[in-house]
Amino acid sequence: MEQFQIETAQNISISQNTAHLGDRMLAFLIDTLIIVAYYILVIILMVSLDLDSGDSWTMYMLFSLPPFLYYLLLETFNNGKTVGKSALKIRVVKLDGSNPTFANYFVRWILRILDISLSSGGVAVLTILLRGNGQRVGDIAAGTTVISEKKRISIRDTVLRELPEGYVPKFSQVTVFSDREMQTIKQMFDDARRKGDHNVIVELSKKIKDVAVITTDIMAIEFVDIVIKDYSYYTQD
Repeated sequence: MEQFQIETAQNISISQNTAHLGDRMLAFLIDTLIIVAYYILVIILMVSLDLDSGDSWTMYMLFSLPPFLYYLLLETFNNGKTVGKSALKIRVVKLDGSNPTFANYFVRWILRILDISLSSGGVAVLTILLRGNGQRVGDIAAGTTVISEKKRISIRDTVLRELPEGYVPKFSQVTVFSDREMQTIKQMFDDARRKGDHNVIVELSKKIKDVAVITTDIMAIEFVDIVIKDYSYYTQD
């Protein structure tokens, strides 16, 4: 999953995760199965109605409109998502991060003929791989891309710290904090340490000592780090 940098109208850079090619292909497969199932139901219905050839053709053309407009209608009225995209938590957005207009959706829908229909998806796959920011030909023309809304979670995003073998905790009082509170403490501490903002760490240390009723002369940066590790020790099991 690649990081894709977008620029908002206010010139603010935002990192988005482009949808993985595998997710897009699986979403396409789900949507295709839905369309095929719809056509099967239509054929069964028309056979049961026993219409003459003229009426059958008219009814077939009428019933063919929903699958023909499937991608355009769903993406337009469902925030850039088809059923398959919703299942895979991916959606279409403009390059500036805003929601596409009908014109954007229309352009990428029309160019499905080149991207997918005429080339069996080969042009789309090749363009996405070469382009590097999740764009097929339709996306390039429409100024859109497809992003993933899945949250990537690592040990840094949780309240837990990786502890060395044989770790011995120092402050059992840390269990007074909830997971949400400790997550806030960890995030503030990590951000302050990364930015070199020692004042935030000192204030955070004071607040922890007040709430948990801890008395110690350990330096603030070391103390907060120990608190997070101790909390991990007492709660990870």
